[in-house]
Order: sequence, then structure tokens, then C-alpha cells
Amino acid sequence: MSPLSAARAALRVYAAGAAVVLAQLLRRCLGGFAEPVFPPQPDRVAIVTGGTDGIGYATARQLARLGMHVIIAGNNDSKAQDVVRRLKEETSNDKAAVMMVPQRKTRDGFEEHFGLNYLGHFVLTNLLLDSLKAAGRPGRTARVVTVSSATHYVGELRLRDLHGSRCYSPHGAYAQSKLALVLFTYHLQRLLAAQGSPVTANVADPGVVDTDLYRHVFWGTRLIQKMLGWWAFKTPDEGAWTSVYAAVTPDLEGIGGRYLYNEKETKSLMLTYDRDLQRQLWAISCQMTGITDVTQDTLLG
Repeated sequence: MSPLSAARAALRVYAAGAAVVLAQLLRRCLGGFAEPVFPPQPDRVAIVTGGTDGIGYATARQLARLGMHVIIAGNNDSKAQDVVRRLKEETSNDKAAVMMVPQRKTRDGFEEHFGLNYLGHFVLTNLLLDSLKAAGRPGRTARVVTVSSATHYVGELRLRDLHGSRCYSPHGAYAQSKLALVLFTYHLQRLLAAQGSPVTANVADPGVVDTDLYRHVFWGTRLIQKMLGWWAFKTPDEGAWTSVYAAVTPDLEGIGGRYLYNEKETKSLMLTYDRDLQRQLWAISCQMTGITDVTQDTLLG
């Protein structure tokens, strides 16, 4: 990616964010966001990644309030333990990502946005599939909920340079990771449906939420967040509603392969419905992580 392309990527990301903020602001002026009502979820288990703060924590707290056994998946054990304690106190339930960082890599050598935002979820989901299939049943399917964002609409997937080694753009890398999550989820749903598995996979878009995820963005954006975030941005609880909706609503029982925003189905980027691109990304992801690719046997065999 050339410097000019990197600049264009930044402009596209900020334009996408601005469009969402304006839509949220309009909705706020017209009455705001109404909290949805969800049915109790006793005897169900939820694994929440990134559940130590922001949208993830709000999601974990809401699921705990519904009676679910919530497991916090993170890379900071002490912080996770503190969150479990807080969840128990706040919910009376005793069962109780990165954005636009400078170029750096995970311990496995992956570009950080792609590694943490996408590949980590790809691996965890695949490792849990057997357990999910065993837990699900007709009328009570297990559910995989992937959190993407509106930045996927301006993302570009560079299959030959997923780590941005030629010319790094933090904005392009972030948008690419969110695009990859949508492609991954749609392909996963195709595999699950072909196998007849009692598991579904959907994508949730939280909107623009007032969290510390913006600590690495342009200073002007941080200033706008500090000045207008309380009004124009969603709160973490509001941002979590679509994820919780995807996880528990009876309306989505047995239904997968959907992109959800403001607790409703909407269309993702047209490119995400390209099955060949879905398959290519899945195959490359399997090669990178050592996961066995069952696409050939399941969809093409």
C-alpha cells in the first residue's frame, strides 16, 4: 500500500465513522435508543472475548443479568478476575480488541489488527466448534456472534499481503480485520448449515461507541469523542444490545449468516457475499493457524 493509498484508507474509515455518528445523532434527537427486552437465559453458557471493558464488558454484564453462565476470555488474568468479581456484585449472578495501533505484531508474528481482531477469533471459534455442536439442539441452537463494524464497508482484503508489510496503514489494517470477520462468519455459517449442525453464526455491528478503543486514532477524533461522545456516540450498554440480541433473541433461532445493526438485519458490503473470497480467506487462515480446512469435504466433496 502506497502512502497515497494509506491516506485514502484513513479518509474512508473516518468517513464511514462520521456517517454512523450522524445517523446515531439523528436517532438520538428523534427519541434515542430504546433498550430491548430479552427473555431469561438460565442454564446457558456464554463465552465473551474482550469482556474486560467497553462493549465486551457491557455484553457480559447484560448476559449475566439474563442468568447465563458467563466466561470471560482475555489475555489479562488479573483483569479478568476483577471483572468476574464486578459482574457478581452488579448482577447477583455468581456464575459469572485493538483499534488503529501503530504497526506491531503479535507473539505469533501476525500484524496486530489481523491477529487479535480476526485470527484470534477464527482460532477460538474453530477450537470450540465440537463443544458448540454438542451443546446445541433443534429449537435451542448454539450461537456464534462475531462483532464487526461499519468500517468493514470501506475495508480492502489484500490476500497477498494481509499483514500490510509493504506499506502499513493502521486504518486500512483495522478495516481489513473487520471485513475479514464478516467473510469468516458467512463461510462458517455455510459450513455449519452443510453439516446440519445445531449451531448458527451471525455478525453484530455495535455502531460507534464511547469507549477507550479510540486511544490510537487521530487527535482530532479523540477531541470530538471527548466533546460529543456522551451525545453522538452510543454508550457501551447501547453498543452491546445488538450482540446480546444476536445471542439470545428467539427471532434468530436456527437462523445464521446475517449482518445485524441496531437489533435488525441489514446488508453488509456486497463483497462479503462472494463465496470464492470467503473460501480463499478461510483457507489462508487455516494455513496460518494450523486449523484443518474441512471446506473441500463439506462444501465441495
